[in-house]
Amino acid sequence: MLPYQGCKGLCPLSDEEIRAIAHHEHVPEIIALELGNYLCETTDGEKRIRRIIIDDIEEAKAHGNEERVEQLHHVLAHFLAMHSRAA
Repeated sequence: MLPYQGCKGLCPLSDEEIRAIAHHEHVPEIIALELGNYLCETTDGEKRIRRIIIDDIEEAKAHGNEERVEQLHHVLAHFLAMHSRAA
C-alpha cells in the first residue's frame, strides 16, 4: 500500500484541491485524493471538481468566512488553469 505522499505523486491535483474535495464530500483526504484522481480521468470529472470548489465557495460565503472564500477563489483559479476540461 502506498502512503499518502506516494499517492499524491500520482494525482494531478494540488493539496488545496484535494482538501476542497475532502471538505465537500466529508471524507478523509486520502479518499478525496483517490476520488479526485478518478474524476480527472473521466469525461465530466473535472467539471464536477470545479462544481465542488464552487459549492465550497458558496458555503464559505453563507457562513461569512471571507478568508476561506478568498482562499477557495485561488484554488479555483489554479484548478481552471491546470485543467482545461473543467471550463
